[in-house]
Amino acid sequence: MARRPDEEYDYLFKIVLIGDSGVGKSNLLSRFTRNEFCLESKSTIGVEFATRTLQVEGRTVKAQIWDTAGQERYRAITSAYYRGALGALLVYDVTKPTTFENVSRWLKELRDHADSNIVIMLIGNKTDLKHLRAVSTEDGQSYAEKEGLSFIETSALEAINVEKAFQTILSEIYRIMSKKSLSSDDLAPTSIKEGKTIAVGAPDANTKKACCSSS
Repeated sequence: MARRPDEEYDYLFKIVLIGDSGVGKSNLLSRFTRNEFCLESKSTIGVEFATRTLQVEGRTVKAQIWDTAGQERYRAITSAYYRGALGALLVYDVTKPTTFENVSRWLKELRDHADSNIVIMLIGNKTDLKHLRAVSTEDGQSYAEKEGLSFIETSALEAINVEKAFQTILSEIYRIMSKKSLSSDDLAPTSIKEGKTIAVGAPDANTKKACCSSS
């Protein structure tokens, strides 16, 4: 079935949001995909995802961003959540040192379950709460450098660096992908939308194949 013109894109990149509960993952997602922020947002139950199509290096990329609860009782979704992810945003709250300390545990889980080439960005969120800051920019930067991650600080509330964070990780994924000669199976995760499987790739790409059926 042909996509409608407003759904046309060259690539689909799946990105996962991870980190402790309450660090602002859902608000980063809603700010980037809908330019909304909800002060009353509740903890995410299970998994949700949103999409946004944008230009990256002159190509149309559909970002599919997955958000899940950071609470321990939802850990069973781990392997399915990470499957096919090309990027990960690992988020902590700059006002809560515990969420920063837990970054190493999230990073280990990510590296255990995700593809070894996944692009990872560390995000210190809630920079608008300057008077409550407990994790310095330097601490976040030095941890990211030690682990080979990119790093940025954001405020979903004030829409500071949210766009930049997503643009940066999408550009990095695109650069890595464009260096390889890839089939669409390598380039994008099999994704389910409205009960059908999306085959990803430019409509005229020679490498485009039908997606595998779910097992």
